[in-house]
Amino acid sequence: MASANDPFQFKEFEEAGSLLEANRDATTISIEDDDVRPQKQRKLGAMTPDDEEDNLANDDKTELLSGQKKNAPFWTFEYYQTFFDVETHHVKERIIGSMLPWPGKNFIHLYIRRNPDLYGPFWICTTLVFAIAISGNISNFLVHQGEPQFKYVPEFQKVTIAATAIYSYAWLVPLALWGFLLWRNNKIMNLVSYSFMEIVCAYGYSLAIYIPAVILWIIPYEALTWCSIVVALCLSGSVLALTFWPAVRDDHPRVVIAVMSAIIGLNVLLAVGSKAYFFSTPEPGTHDTNASTVRLSKTTPHT
Repeated sequence: MASANDPFQFKEFEEAGSLLEANRDATTISIEDDDVRPQKQRKLGAMTPDDEEDNLANDDKTELLSGQKKNAPFWTFEYYQTFFDVETHHVKERIIGSMLPWPGKNFIHLYIRRNPDLYGPFWICTTLVFAIAISGNISNFLVHQGEPQFKYVPEFQKVTIAATAIYSYAWLVPLALWGFLLWRNNKIMNLVSYSFMEIVCAYGYSLAIYIPAVILWIIPYEALTWCSIVVALCLSGSVLALTFWPAVRDDHPRVVIAVMSAIIGLNVLLAVGSKAYFFSTPEPGTHDTNASTVRLSKTTPHT
């Protein structure tokens, strides 16, 4: 017969209530079945759709926080789609900023560098093309209206010519400027550098002021026309000059003068060339000469 103090004798455990009464400060821990699931079973078992979504979300958060978000190749549609992902109020701010330049404020640093877009420049250039072509046709009609030999014929080729001039200025000039700044930046390391899309964006938005100016050119008053040209040139040229001055100011003085003169000169050439080609003005005495010729032809008897 075993003794009462035999350590190998089985004893019944006390109920949980009596154990807690004996030690009120004790802490109980409940372990769920899911928490004690073996790690190997989690790795080898099939993942549920919820687990896959959580993993994808965690991967996206990790890429965003680390700044290593993968960019699509430039030949894919997704690459160019990112340049049209812009809010309406951002486009409005950039248009207003391009029309109201302020000394000491860089247009690219202030508006573009966060998210350069092609949405605003594309529609600004397209609107300007049709505004020049349509306004030029209306202006020519108003100028020559009343002349006996004048017959109005819509000049649709002006749309093509205007598109070639505007899009060449908005794309080829930024491309040449970007290549030049990149070349000079390799020689002088402390120059401010801009990306190609930032330069295209700055040039595209700088043309916004010409849209209302071109509409004013319909009015057949040379003083008003040239006044609007001067205002548009000053505003557009100031935006470009204030933007690209930090990128060339530390370069050689001759290079600085050449670059800034080219930027302002091409802007002036675009405005004056558009006025001279698309908006014709009546020559002094032309209307009177034509009218006199018509009257003489009617009164002179034929022999």
